[in-house]
Amino acid sequence: AACQISLGKILTPCLPTGGGQRVNEFIPPPECPVFEPSWEEFADPFAYINKIRPIAEKTGICKIRPPPDWQPPFACDVDRLKFTPRIQRLNELEAQTRVKLNFLDQIAKFWELQGCKLKIPQVERKILDLYQLNKLVNEEGGFDAVCRERRWTKISVKMGFAPGKAIGSHLRAHYERILYPYNLFQTGANLPVPTLTNDTKDKEYTPHDLPQRQSVQPQETCSIARRAKRMRSERGYVKSEPREVCETRPNLRRRMGTFVAKPEPGKKNKPDLVLSHQVDHYMCLVCGSGSAEDRLLLCDGCDDSYHIFCLIPPLHDVPRGDWRCPRCLVEECGKPAVAFGFEQASRSYTLQTFGDMADSFKSDYFNMPVHMVPTELVEKEFWRLVSTIEEDVTVEYGADIASKEFGSGFPVRNGHFEVSPEDEHYLTSGWNLNNMPVLDASVLTHITADICGMKVPWLYVGMCFSSFCWHIEDHWSYSINYLHWGEPKTWYGAPGYAAEHLEAVMKKLAPELFESQPDLLHQLVTIMNPNTLMNNGVPIYRTNQCAGEFVITFPRAYHSGFNQGFNFAEAVNFCTMDWMPLGRGCVAHYRQLNRYCVFSHDEMVCNIAIKADTIDVNLAATLHEDMVIMIQQEKELREKITKKGVMQSRQVDYEVLPDEARQCFKCLTTCYLSGITCACSPDKMVCLYHTQNLCSCPPINLTLHYKFTLDELYPLMASVKLRANSYKDWVSNVQDIVENKGTKKKASYSNQAETKAFPQSSLLDQLRTIASEADKVSVTAQQLLNGKRQTRYRSGGGKSQSQNELTVEELRSFVKQLDSLPCNIRQAPLLKDLLTRVDDFQQRSERLLSDESPSALELQDLLDVSLGLDVELPQLPLLRERLEQARWLETVQQASSRPDSLCLDTMRRLIDQGVGLAPHSSVERAMARLQELLTVSEQWEERVLSLLEARPYQGIETLVAALQEVENIPAYLPNCLQLKDVVTKAKKWLHEAETLQLGGRIPVLDILSELVLRAEGIPVKLDPLSRLEALVSDVKSWKETAAKTFLLKNSPFSLLEVLCPRCDIGSAHQKSKSKKVKEAPQIIKKTLTKLDSLCDVERALSESKDSASAMTTLAEVRQREMEILLSLRSSNESKLLPAESCCALTVCVCQKPPSGAMMQCELCRDIFHCGCVTTTAELEYGQAWLCPLCQRSRKPPLDKVLPLLASLQRIRVRLPEGDALRFLIERTVRWQHRVQQACADGVLENVSKMVSGFYFVNIVHLTTLMLILFQFITGLSPELEELMVEGFLLQVTLPETEQLYRYLLYKLVPLPSQSPPCGNSTEQDQKSPKGSPQHKHSEKAKKCRKKKPKRSKERSEESKRSGSPTHTSSDPALSDSEEDYSLCAAPWCREPEGDEVNWVQCDGNCNQWFHQICVGLSAERAEKEDYVCISCTQPEYSRAE
Repeated sequence: AACQISLGKILTPCLPTGGGQRVNEFIPPPECPVFEPSWEEFADPFAYINKIRPIAEKTGICKIRPPPDWQPPFACDVDRLKFTPRIQRLNELEAQTRVKLNFLDQIAKFWELQGCKLKIPQVERKILDLYQLNKLVNEEGGFDAVCRERRWTKISVKMGFAPGKAIGSHLRAHYERILYPYNLFQTGANLPVPTLTNDTKDKEYTPHDLPQRQSVQPQETCSIARRAKRMRSERGYVKSEPREVCETRPNLRRRMGTFVAKPEPGKKNKPDLVLSHQVDHYMCLVCGSGSAEDRLLLCDGCDDSYHIFCLIPPLHDVPRGDWRCPRCLVEECGKPAVAFGFEQASRSYTLQTFGDMADSFKSDYFNMPVHMVPTELVEKEFWRLVSTIEEDVTVEYGADIASKEFGSGFPVRNGHFEVSPEDEHYLTSGWNLNNMPVLDASVLTHITADICGMKVPWLYVGMCFSSFCWHIEDHWSYSINYLHWGEPKTWYGAPGYAAEHLEAVMKKLAPELFESQPDLLHQLVTIMNPNTLMNNGVPIYRTNQCAGEFVITFPRAYHSGFNQGFNFAEAVNFCTMDWMPLGRGCVAHYRQLNRYCVFSHDEMVCNIAIKADTIDVNLAATLHEDMVIMIQQEKELREKITKKGVMQSRQVDYEVLPDEARQCFKCLTTCYLSGITCACSPDKMVCLYHTQNLCSCPPINLTLHYKFTLDELYPLMASVKLRANSYKDWVSNVQDIVENKGTKKKASYSNQAETKAFPQSSLLDQLRTIASEADKVSVTAQQLLNGKRQTRYRSGGGKSQSQNELTVEELRSFVKQLDSLPCNIRQAPLLKDLLTRVDDFQQRSERLLSDESPSALELQDLLDVSLGLDVELPQLPLLRERLEQARWLETVQQASSRPDSLCLDTMRRLIDQGVGLAPHSSVERAMARLQELLTVSEQWEERVLSLLEARPYQGIETLVAALQEVENIPAYLPNCLQLKDVVTKAKKWLHEAETLQLGGRIPVLDILSELVLRAEGIPVKLDPLSRLEALVSDVKSWKETAAKTFLLKNSPFSLLEVLCPRCDIGSAHQKSKSKKVKEAPQIIKKTLTKLDSLCDVERALSESKDSASAMTTLAEVRQREMEILLSLRSSNESKLLPAESCCALTVCVCQKPPSGAMMQCELCRDIFHCGCVTTTAELEYGQAWLCPLCQRSRKPPLDKVLPLLASLQRIRVRLPEGDALRFLIERTVRWQHRVQQACADGVLENVSKMVSGFYFVNIVHLTTLMLILFQFITGLSPELEELMVEGFLLQVTLPETEQLYRYLLYKLVPLPSQSPPCGNSTEQDQKSPKGSPQHKHSEKAKKCRKKKPKRSKERSEESKRSGSPTHTSSDPALSDSEEDYSLCAAPWCREPEGDEVNWVQCDGNCNQWFHQICVGLSAERAEKEDYVCISCTQPEYSRAE
């Protein structure tokens, strides 16, 4: 079934593609050239168009993009603009498609007149192309020939159907049924088939009725073949319902005497209403009988009657619809075709309403927003639509709208649009289409009338698919189109030389259209697919014109196109002088086509000739050529009509006549120079070419109307020739000047060219050049003398562009030519003097250039002289080369004289500079020396670098040998200097290493470490280094061993800090206790400021020359330690005296008042909360407790410390820790000696006689605040207190320290259940379970034997007697029967009592026995460790003291 497509107001059926032939996809033609002028080029429109014409006219059209800032305002009166667009049915525009539609309309009309409806059959589910089928059958010789020769299969293949499907038989059947009767009718034969039978699948064809739709306002209803019913009665009538009603077209069929109505479905037939008047009696025109009225047919055209059985061939039934008799059928189908044209729309639009309609149409058609539809898609769809007969798409186009009525899109003077000051230049712009046709360079400016569309722009409002058909501009003129705004406009163009080819192709492909309209291409109603034209050899080019762009078409260039959417464009014509010959040819072409002219070409030529004195000379030359042809043709025509007998003539002013009054009646050409009229028809006029077509009157009755006589035309042409020849004469004279080089009249000819506005030409440029060169001679001469010349005198001679001076020979020639000039040059004598100075310069140059080594100063002086000679001197390049050589040689000499600064880069730079110099023997010799030096230097640099980077390091002897060879190279070599520095450092290091232990010296660790560290930066194999590194490693190992021996775990003290006497006593307390701040300075003032800190002590030990000075330093520190500590003890004890407020007292590390259980340090005498310090759970009575600040080390036994000192002495390296360790041991030994001396002097015996009153007061006072967990010794003499304090300060564990402390504790603070060990004991005291002087001799002896099994009891007794110190002889616990070794050798023996007393024997030299409790040993320690008494621990040298 046929589909309906809604397009605006038009509803048309959309038929499927016919004939099985697939429409090829559109291929866009190549793009035309696009030009983008600069502002300078854009200033003169015609100059720019003339510039691009050689390129653009090859394609017929071109596009010009103005500069981006050129944006004229839109000045059209939008409110007043109202227009009626043209209606365009797209498939009627295309030539070949229109031919098919016309053919189908003819077939449909033929069958409609036969009373049948045309329905187009389907073949292979496609509409059959009847036009192509008919054409192919006719080409093959007609229906009979095709059937006879069985060519139907061949025809089916040509129509695009696949072979082998028996399509040919179907095509034959359709042709025989539909087309064959029509073709027989065209030949005048009888119809073999009376009726048209249709298949149910056939598609009904609706005729386009092209001739019926050419009126401006089409009828809303169109009744076809409606006729009146003839009745014989005077006032009666027959009322009947029609038999068949088809919408708006009722078709009547009449039988004789009655009208039968077609019954409606479901209803009964109503009886015909027939009046009782008698109907006229009709007679059959064939048989002449009026019988068988029910078989009598009445023609709907002429009302003639025929029996259906009298027709040839006869009809079986009365046909339906309109029926025409054979005579009417021939008359109706033989009517000539009506010329095709556009019909006007039924409504008018404003820009707003038209734009809404256009945008709605495009968006609905493509189902997307208008701005998103690609131009390529629109282009392909447009050419598909115009090439199909199935889809009738209708659009509207607002074309040829007069800009005079509504205003141009460009601003104009005195217009309704107010132009802003910044846009005023658009009023006078040459690209304003209102100005372009009337510019001086356009010949249209000489036409007095305002020609709408040519001199006055036309406006165009387009919508999607609206198109402009193939055409050329009137009079083959140029055209220019500017798109003000909107969507693009797609253009197609063919060059002017292909115009006749394009016309021939279109006539060949659609001859039917040109038969009825010979000037079809001038009607702008026909397009043809560019691909079709290109396939037939016509060159076609395309472009998309966007808003703000110009499109120019060139003379006789066919162009067409369509709009991509809603837009607004403006176009106008213009003609330049190169168009003149084409314009005359166009008039002759119009004369052959009987086409009217827009303006008179001859009138325009004469108007220009009248202004001959002011027109452009090039235009005058072109105009003269055109006038020669014009006058020659006019002369021949006038002579021709004179010979025919036309004798009457009169002069007429054609300008006052309207155009229609002076058009040729035959060819419609506008007459201007002459015309022929006759008295018989005064309203008619013909040109001289068509005199015979005016009337049949004799020539003597005809009258010649002329504008000018020939005698008037010749002077007019002469004036034009004079204008053109004046330029030629001027050209001839100037050529003579150019050839003769004369300058006497140069100014007059130059002024004449300006006065008469001669065109710019190369000849005028040459004249100006000659005049300029003549002036330059004087200027050049002066510049040569002044030495300031900037330009060349002559441009030839094959010189490069950079060369701007005269050669010496040219100067000589220039001096000679001065005399031959038509004027005198006052600089001539001075120029001769310049030539003399140039000769002198050349002589000096030759002398210096011949010298082997010229001085750079002399060369520079000579070059300075050349600056005053503004002449090209050939010696200058050589002099500059020699100057560069001389300067380079001097630089090389200076560099060689300073070897300390002649580095490799300098040598390379000099060599590079020398390479760029011109070759010379002196340069080559210097280059050779430099290259040799560079090669040697680079070799040694690499060799030295390899020696320094060698692994393992090279020996000092190898480096010294290399250094001796390098020192002879006269250059600055960084690697060699580094080698020298390395050798120097290595020698110094070896010397220091040798002197380090020279003469049995013991090196200091810092010096040794610094020496090893320095060796790391010396890349030389140093033999002593391994030994020194071993010493340093041994020292490090020793320090690690000593640290493990002395330092506590996670100790904050360093090894040196532990071994040295304390120099920071009280610092921790002073930081937290403000009361001690006043006491500390008194103590510090007594010491040397340089030993205030450990760093000072360490620095002093490092700087000491030997061990003796180190011992002296440490003795000073020890003295300061004792003074500060004794003062601190006194200060801490004074805090515990009774005071008014005990709450103000702050103690412990927490700095809070004393409370609860407290601990008191035996060394610093400060008290601490038990919860703030760590206490030993096994701490028993008689053991001293030291606070965390006083307990600084592990305090190893002396027997573990002595091996450290011995191992350090074996290493033979001095270090602060070693000196401190040695001082510690000496201090320990001295302290042991002092303890023995105190025992010998009886100092300990006198302790019991001291009164300890202060102690009890102190205790009583403290009991009110706290509970002291251990008793402490107080009330000692200063000597004994200092002895006890120094014992605690020693960082070595000694039995004497604990024995002395316990002895003093027993003596001064005895336990309540135990008497002092030195008093007379009672029996009750002897019965005490533990601690009594009763000893288990047998157990102790067994223990001692286990420890020393080699010794016998007797030997032990003897050794004890001989090695025992002084003992107390009044011990009551001893009896004569006891063994001698039961006596304790300790001078402070406590005489312990009890069931079991543990003993220990000295492992030193004396082998004496001691109570373990008297020497401060536990049973476990005595079992595991060796014990050495105080006498045995004293070194030999100490004993000697």
